[in-house]
Amino acid sequence: MEIKITILKHGPEHIPKYATEGSAGIDIQAAINKPIIFKPRERVLIPTGFKVEIPINYEIQIRPRSGLAIKHGISVLNSPGTIDSDYRGEVGVILINHGDRSFKINPFDKIAQMVVTKILKVNIVREDNLSDTKRGSGGFGSTGEN
Repeated sequence: MEIKITILKHGPEHIPKYATEGSAGIDIQAAINKPIIFKPRERVLIPTGFKVEIPINYEIQIRPRSGLAIKHGISVLNSPGTIDSDYRGEVGVILINHGDRSFKINPFDKIAQMVVTKILKVNIVREDNLSDTKRGSGGFGSTGEN
């Protein structure tokens, strides 16, 4: 399967790629021309410098990098972010600093990863009486702590 990509003027030198053969996510870099420093609890929209063409019935999910999360508390705010197949604008990544210190992103630092995912379309059918289950309407924490 192919995903078409357009690199913008301010974009990375090379197209995004998988870091290893076993990687599920494709690394995304910050397409910025100077460092950005954001404080704890602050969020920032980081441009990636590229656009994509995703086949129908697929999406790209934008996910955090585990190293940034564990070391610095940096995450993707709307995780996972979704890029729909009909979107043709520049991909942006909304980062949030959950850490207790300011964090600096340098030009072309790896900031997130994107995962291509197949979408299953469903028909939503109105039904006034749903089937019963053992759990029923029990919500958060209703299945126990273990």
